[in-house]
Amino acid sequence: MNRRMILIAAVVIAAAFVIYRAVMPPPEQASGAPLVNVAMPDLSPAAREGKVLFDRSCAACHGDNAAGRDGLGPPLIHKIYEPGHHADVSFHLAATNGVRSHHWTFGDMPPVEGIADDEIDRIVVYIREVQRANGIN
Repeated sequence: MNRRMILIAAVVIAAAFVIYRAVMPPPEQASGAPLVNVAMPDLSPAAREGKVLFDRSCAACHGDNAAGRDGLGPPLIHKIYEPGHHADVSFHLAATNGVRSHHWTFGDMPPVEGIADDEIDRIVVYIREVQRANGIN
């Protein structure tokens, strides 16, 4: 009976590995390409300030115009981040404390170094304006 249990466990582990490899590309296959198409609106002055801050502190992972980057970070211009699901405070918490991966498979987000609350406020203004322009309310 023990051999049978070991064989079953080995088959389950092997199947899980095959499924994981089929779903998750290896890191060397990550292209960094945008994950969604983003229509950019004419931004308000506050959102333009937020874009500058976003480009400095967030775009390396979340991509130009918050479109995400293949293998690096999720798009913020996505229904998952609509205000009813991720309130503005969630952006503050993520930037300040980091966040454990829960919607995507990019891994955990570390805290953003050297960013102030008022800067995060302006980044959120930018993200929300671009979301609205892309039908995310």
